[in-house]
Amino acid sequence: MEYRHLGKAGIKVSELSLGTWLTFGGKLDFASARECVKVAIEAGVNFFDSAEAYAGGVAESILGKIIKEYRREELVISTKIFWGGDAPNQTGLSRKHLIEGTKNSLKRLKMDYVDLLFCHRPDPETPISETVMAMDNIVRQGLAFYWGTSEWSAKEIEAAFKCADEYKLIPPTMEQPEYNMFNRKKLEQEYAPLYEKYGLGTTTFSPLASGILTGKYVDGIPKGSRLERVNWLRNEFEKCDMLTQEAMNKIKQLNELALEIGATLPQLALAWCLKNPHVSSVIIGASSVEQLKENLKATEVKEKITTELLQTINQIIK
Repeated sequence: MEYRHLGKAGIKVSELSLGTWLTFGGKLDFASARECVKVAIEAGVNFFDSAEAYAGGVAESILGKIIKEYRREELVISTKIFWGGDAPNQTGLSRKHLIEGTKNSLKRLKMDYVDLLFCHRPDPETPISETVMAMDNIVRQGLAFYWGTSEWSAKEIEAAFKCADEYKLIPPTMEQPEYNMFNRKKLEQEYAPLYEKYGLGTTTFSPLASGILTGKYVDGIPKGSRLERVNWLRNEFEKCDMLTQEAMNKIKQLNELALEIGATLPQLALAWCLKNPHVSSVIIGASSVEQLKENLKATEVKEKITTELLQTINQIIK
């Protein structure tokens, strides 16, 4: 397992990390979640990601209970604030919700601090200056060590840095965007100026495109799968033509390429993400211990991805 700096920050995160969305408190019961964390740590994973919105806070509670079994200082724990409830001030990035939401997350996690704290989405109803000031306050209180954004535009991130510079506040350290073979533009193009200018780190999610890059959808949407259960996600994929026959043909070609190097399609997709030098950590999910063990082998497959292979992949996905 390689450990990478989070952009220009001193903290290091494992190149593969374990997320808790739809799994902790969802597909996984406590015993299975505990075993997944154990397997991940034994493989060298030191970074675990959650959010106040995951399973209504249950994911944080499960993760916190499991982490008590390990040395806290050896791990990097993150959570994200935006969707905390149905009341008017339980959603968004106001100073009130950010500070209260963070403290509530820490209670569920049973921790004094998180290492990384993300603004889970941009909030057009709150001035960016208010959000940056609140995050600065949270870090200075020691409730989090670093703060960042998730799925913000480059323009919004730039505004946050400018605000921090103007008011002498702590700027964001990292962004958590979606990144996979079928969703590349934001991380590779839109954020490109931010890496050198600000030293922005990234902890990317959905490396398998919510299961598209496992190959399980080439013959339709299986019953019980994520796209069968999550309507909004299926609708988004249909809008982006990710479930068309053309897309499935690309999946088949990528699967054949994976077999040629002795890997599975998910391992190839994960390793492809790891080859990007601007990716600090790739967050993976797991609905079973067996699936997690297989996907963790992507760190070995990474070494098999040559420049020529990357070119072949680009030709397939176009």
